[in-house]
Amino acid sequence: QALVVESGGGLVQPGDSLTLSCETGVGTLSYYSIAWFRQAAGKGREFVAAVRREKPAYPTYADFAQDRFAISRDLAKSTVYLQMNNLQSEDTANYSCAAGSPNLSTVRQPSAYIYWGQGTQVIVSS
Repeated sequence: QALVVESGGGLVQPGDSLTLSCETGVGTLSYYSIAWFRQAAGKGREFVAAVRREKPAYPTYADFAQDRFAISRDLAKSTVYLQMNNLQSEDTANYSCAAGSPNLSTVRQPSAYIYWGQGTQVIVSS
């Protein structure tokens, strides 16, 4: 099974940047696509970004993440990163990474992913 562990969350001020890491088991990035989701208090799970195994050079972003966030992967380290810039209070959420085999129509859907990390909390507050 794939091992998925997130890290890098914390408390930041509006306008700050933060990079989250998703460490996975050996070979995971060769077998699965990786996505980031977030869930704010009182809200449902929300898609953030994904890098597909088949087309890693063409990541998928949620609208809110298109201009501020960047997803990347390091095959040698079996790690996927989520760089978040110009963070705002509405970005406060628990961020989780997940591994799965989505297609183009399901890449934004949590149900397409099999292995989930425990999440890392991001708090944006002044």
